Amino acid sequence: MEIPEPCYAKTPDGVYIAYQVVGEGPVDIAGGFAWLGSVEIPFEWDTSARFLEGLASIGRLILHDRRGTGLSSRNVPAPNLETRVGDMMVVLDTVGAERPALIGGGDSGAVNALFASSHPERVSSLIWLSPEARSVWAPDYPWGVGPDYVERSVRAIERDWGTTTGTRASLELEGDMAFDEGSIRHLARLSRWWLTPDVAASYERIWYETDVRAILPSLLTPALLIGTEGDREQMEFVASLIPNCETAVFSGSGFVFAPRSSLLVDRELVYSRIRRFVGVERPAPELDTVLSTVLFSDIVGSTEKQAMLGDHGWKDLVLRHHTIVRESLARWRGVENDTAGDGFYATFDGPARAIRCAQEVVERVRDLGIRIRAGVHTGECEVIDGKYGGLTVSIGARVAARARPSEVLISQR
Repeated sequence: MEIPEPCYAKTPDGVYIAYQVVGEGPVDIAGGFAWLGSVEIPFEWDTSARFLEGLASIGRLILHDRRGTGLSSRNVPAPNLETRVGDMMVVLDTVGAERPALIGGGDSGAVNALFASSHPERVSSLIWLSPEARSVWAPDYPWGVGPDYVERSVRAIERDWGTTTGTRASLELEGDMAFDEGSIRHLARLSRWWLTPDVAASYERIWYETDVRAILPSLLTPALLIGTEGDREQMEFVASLIPNCETAVFSGSGFVFAPRSSLLVDRELVYSRIRRFVGVERPAPELDTVLSTVLFSDIVGSTEKQAMLGDHGWKDLVLRHHTIVRESLARWRGVENDTAGDGFYATFDGPARAIRCAQEVVERVRDLGIRIRAGVHTGECEVIDGKYGGLTVSIGARVAARARPSEVLISQR
């Protein structure tokens, strides 16, 4: 793939933002690396280049270096999230991207979430890799790092940024041992090229102060959260805060969107999932039909319950609910197709098992102090790339919506 030269967009306050447009296609995809830059240099490292070129095969990929880094204006203060949203808007306006899909991980994912919340009319969808709503531990957010880690990290950046010793120590701290010595040397070079130690430390502090949980319920944009098994628990919590959200979990240890993690995930599976989400299919899917029973369920009065319990209590409740549902699905041989917040969509090869599964979940969740409603419908499902869809699925969702609390409503055919 031919990689064009970077260009520049000027912000209202006179800062030049370097950007690069790669590929072409029916959709625009805008994003950037969480660390180590996005423009030009990442295409010189095979691991990151292959990942970016894969995204560019889906649509027009629009990347930019945040202010103070890479090819963008230096000697400016490290920006907060609001400033970065404004800088991204300038780039999108410059390249004529009216409603791109935003993709990112780490602090770039948080910026994209704020952009989508503030400017829903300018975003078609949000794709969040290994989503983190905040990075520091809190009583209601147990996945973050502790305050001691924060101080050690900042001091290490100020002392060892851009050295092979510092890069190796950082990767080991992240639990990522997949990079060889040649890759570590290259990552150290990328670090030196992208940031000076003082600016890197400033960005790190801003990231540790970031918390976007409060804005997620206001997102109007369809969202796709992508992660690995290690991300599942945190990802499900983040998904529970976003109204229109899908999740996808892949086997492996991470994504090279920020090369702090080795790419052990099958990239083609990731690209295929993104294509489906943004409405771009390649190749043309095989269409088949199969007789199946669909089961939909959700928690009754979830909004009121969440308001009463608070974010931490609600997260804990949703996770316990999900555990019960998955145990029942395994017992009655159901297949989990999707989750959306506190709801489940599963398929069975016969209605009896679907009904018994739903009845079991209704009884078991009473111990959690909640009630669910469930709907069961049997019919011919369209199977597209292994996913069940079509009218039968739509009817099943409508049946569940009509069920009363603690009721398993079954359609008549």
